[in-house]
Order: sequence, then structure tokens, then C-alpha cells
Amino acid sequence: MAERLCDSLWRASAIAGPDLIPLQGSHNAQVVIVGGGFTGLSTALHLGKLGISVIVVEAHEIGFGGSGRNVGLANAGVWLEPDQLDSAIGPEAGRTLYNTLAGAPNLVYALIEEYDIQCEAVRNGTLHAGVGKQGLAQLQRRCEQMQTRGAPVQLLESAEAQSRIGSSKFNSALFDPRAGTIQPLSYAHGLAHAAIKEGAKLFDYSPVTSVQPTQDGWIVQTSHGEVRAETVVLATNAYSEHGVKEQARKFVPIFYSQLASKPLTSSQLEQILPNREGVWDTCTVMSSFRLDQQGRLVFGGMGGEGGVLANWASQRVSELFPFLSNVEWDYSWTGQIAYSEDHLPHCQQLQRGLFSVAGYSGRGIGPGTMMGKELAEWFAGKRESLSVPTTILRNIPLRELKRLFYEVGAQTYHLGQKTHALD
Repeated sequence: MAERLCDSLWRASAIAGPDLIPLQGSHNAQVVIVGGGFTGLSTALHLGKLGISVIVVEAHEIGFGGSGRNVGLANAGVWLEPDQLDSAIGPEAGRTLYNTLAGAPNLVYALIEEYDIQCEAVRNGTLHAGVGKQGLAQLQRRCEQMQTRGAPVQLLESAEAQSRIGSSKFNSALFDPRAGTIQPLSYAHGLAHAAIKEGAKLFDYSPVTSVQPTQDGWIVQTSHGEVRAETVVLATNAYSEHGVKEQARKFVPIFYSQLASKPLTSSQLEQILPNREGVWDTCTVMSSFRLDQQGRLVFGGMGGEGGVLANWASQRVSELFPFLSNVEWDYSWTGQIAYSEDHLPHCQQLQRGLFSVAGYSGRGIGPGTMMGKELAEWFAGKRESLSVPTTILRNIPLRELKRLFYEVGAQTYHLGQKTHALD
């Protein structure tokens, strides 16, 4: 292990965000958004483009939460297999949501191009890597179901999968050319610049202290100011403690941690992911990896940051890529994922004019960006409904025990994982 383990690679390499100040005094807007992540920023950007006045208040800095801490895979769709999605919300609603999120990467990369966002955007697809018989069976199901719905995905057999990934430890891979990778914090900063360009007002270091109804709307109070608005969007996802804490009970927060290596050598880069796809595997305790623009290996896994995960990551990398047996980590960081009970994103209308959006279950880039666009169009009267479920969610029973179950399970897996588990 390198001695210099510090903060996030994304923070170290991100483009500068806009120069903001905390909210002070009294302000008015048609819409106020709590949270400066992908959903909040996309909503503000698209509201601004539609001529609707909007203010964003962020408790810390832009992209502080999961938007600035994730792997950076801009995927299409949701976690559920398409048939599972239809079973969960019905075939018609399932098809609507599937088709909408299938196009999410198009929106992400179109915004990157339109606003010239410098976020290391690479659109060479992603590889869902198969591990074991169950992993292969899962990818076969997904491939068939996705192709039936018109997705241009391809199931790669072992030889091609191993060549594309650079490891002999996978027996298959589902290639999705619609997807790609980005530097997620740079993307968030770029969305913030774009939102301001379109007329939105953004304030950082402005934690919300209360959200209260008024006769004609809402008043959102922060430490040193307030915003009066007709509509409020709570877009804090897994970081609801920085918004309206009651919403945190609707989701289970899951830690996902990552490490970034020193830049690999040219010979090493010829062997691992030569096409620069992003990868995640079919293991129950999922891990993911990709390369950044500097040729660093970014490797992540479920669970909190610490020595157990770092030791497991070093072992796993040496198993997957023997030529990286002495990998040195320069960066280490952790983010939180909001898991809903059905593993789907939701937009809840809590009261008239008060909305909460969360539950991306680890897929926030595309869905969060798309949700912002849909919300803006919905508020402007340009669409009749949203693509995501809009039912009011119940508080998750035994939420803390479920969180601990995931965390302990991940730690146990990392402590006990051996090479033969990849066979």
C-alpha cells in the first residue's frame, strides 16, 4: 500500500465548480431544490432552459454526496432485470421506465457536448462481467430480455470477454454499447455551470433547517437565509440527513468504497481494458473497476472504506490481473447508495408542491440526469406524468438492521474471499 492514501481521486482531478456563496437573506423562486447532485442540478438546468426561476441549496459543496463519489459508469436502465421490472410495477409502466432509462446515456453525453463539460467522457460501452454458473445464467437472461426490448447488447463468450477485460477470471460479459464512463464530480461541476448559464441560482454550504408550508407554497429555511417557492424538490438521495431527515427512513443507505492506483505503465494498459469500458461483476457483493484518463485503475466494492476493503481489493486485483500483483493505491474514498425496497427510483409527492426523488440503488448518473429533465418538463406542464413510480413509500422496517446486514455481509465477504471463489 502506498503511504499517501488521501481523499477522492475525483476531487483531486475534477474541473473547478462554480464560485458560489451560502444563501443569505430572503429569496423567491418558482422552484427550490434541496441538493446539488445530478438530480438537483439537472432539474435546475432544465427548469432554467424552460424559463422557470429556480434556486438550488446544497448543504456542502456541489457534488458532495454520491454524485461526486461514484464509480462513474453512465449506464442505461435500472438494476432489475427487465422482466423483474415488469413484475414489480406492471408491464406498461415497466416498459415506459425501461425505455426512458435506456435513453439516459444519450441525454448525459448530449449535455456534455452541448455545454462542453470536460469530464473525461468516454463512450465505449460497459461490460457486466460473469462470475460462475449463476453469473453466466444471469447474463444470459438479461441479454435475452434486453434484446427482446430492442437493446443493442451483446453477450460475449469467455474468450472474447477475457480479452476485452484483460482477465481470465470471467466466463462471460454482457456488452452494452450505449453506456460509457465519466469523471462524475467533473460532470456535476459542469452541470452546475450549465444550470447557472441557463439562469438558475445556486448556493453552497447552506444546510436546510426546515421546510414549512405557507398559504401559497413553501418556505425553505437554511442556516442564514430562506427561499419562498411554489414547489420544493428534495434531491438528497442517500444523504437525506442534509435535507429532510424523515425521507432517510424510506431507503437503506449502503456504503460503496473505491481505491485508485498509481498510473499504470503502458505495457499494463495494453493488457487491461484496452477499449476503456467500465466493468462491474455479477457477484452478490459486487465490485467494479475502470481506468481514468491518467491510466489509473479505479477499483471499488460494497462496504465501508478501511483496511479490510483495501487488503481485499489488493488481493482481488492480483487475482484478476497477475501482472498488477504489486498495485499501489494513491486514493481511497467512500460514498453512499440509497437502496429502495424494490430497487427502483421513486418520485414521491409528499404534499402539494413538495416532492422527494431518490432510490437510484447505485445508478444515479443517467437516471438522475433524466429525472431532472422530466421533473422540469412536468412542472412546466409539458408532460402529463413521470416515468418513475410516484407512490408514497413506507418507512422501511428495521432499516438500521438491514443496513448493518449489508455492511457486515460485505465485510465478511472481503475477509473470507479467496481465489477459488472466482472459479
